[in-house]
Parts: sequence; structure tokens; C-alpha cells
Amino acid sequence: MDARLNYFGNALGAKVLKHINSANKVVSASTLPHTTQELVKIRASQINGCGFCTDMHTKDAAHAGESVQRLNLVAAWREATVFTDAERAALELTEQGTRLADAAGGVTDDVWANAAEHFDEDQLAALVSLIAVINAYNRINVINQQPAGSYQPGQFG
Repeated sequence: MDARLNYFGNALGAKVLKHINSANKVVSASTLPHTTQELVKIRASQINGCGFCTDMHTKDAAHAGESVQRLNLVAAWREATVFTDAERAALELTEQGTRLADAAGGVTDDVWANAAEHFDEDQLAALVSLIAVINAYNRINVINQQPAGSYQPGQFG
């Protein structure tokens, strides 16, 4: 399988990615726990069917010490007992924030209130931004049919 376009090597695509990457670096440096960040990226990528990002973020999380059990259960987090209440709140916000077209009301007040119980205002801003950023990456890679499977942890710095 080959990508439809060498998006990473295209001058315009590279400019777009530069800005998305800059936003991602701001979120990455925030006080939102790194483990939560990886879980959010994995879950959004699963929902969006982005093999490239799912491959990347599961490998990055494993490389950072995340357990295989937790990685295997991200897609079934509601039934899994291995996630903290804060992680569960972040995963629920991720699902509703990623599936906006599936829910006429967008993110419910209950889901927002639950997230606000676990994260401070800066962390909430980081979480919302992360959900937006990973959805942007997912859409670029899914539209482009970016192949998955060859990512190496730390490959992009």
C-alpha cells in the first residue's frame, strides 16, 4: 500500500504539518499527564480508523512504559478496570469530541462536568486542543491512505 500523496514531502503539506506539530508541542508540554495524552491519541485514532496514528501512538505509549494490557483495552475502556477515573473522563470526552457528527448535541454537559472534576482549566484546554489536533492528523492520514506498521518510536522527534 502506498500513500496517495507524499504529504510529508509536499511543500504545502509540510507547512500545514509544521503548524499542527507546533500546536501538538504546546499540548505535549502541558500539565495534562503524558499517559492520558497517549490514551486520547490512541482512542481518537481508533475511532477515525487511522492505522498510521494508531500504530504510532500505541508504539510510543509502549516505549514510554505503558502496559500491553492497557493498550489492548483502550477500545473497550468502558468495560475495562485498568483505567483511572480521570483517564476514563478523558476517553469519554475524546469519544464525544471525535464523534461530533454522530451526536447532534456534541459533547454533553455531563461529560464536560466529569472531565472538569478531574482536570484543571489548563489541563482542560490541553485536552480539548489535543482532541482537535489528533483529529486533524487522523483526517490527513486517512484521506491520504498513509500506510501503517513501519513507525519506530521517536521517529518524528
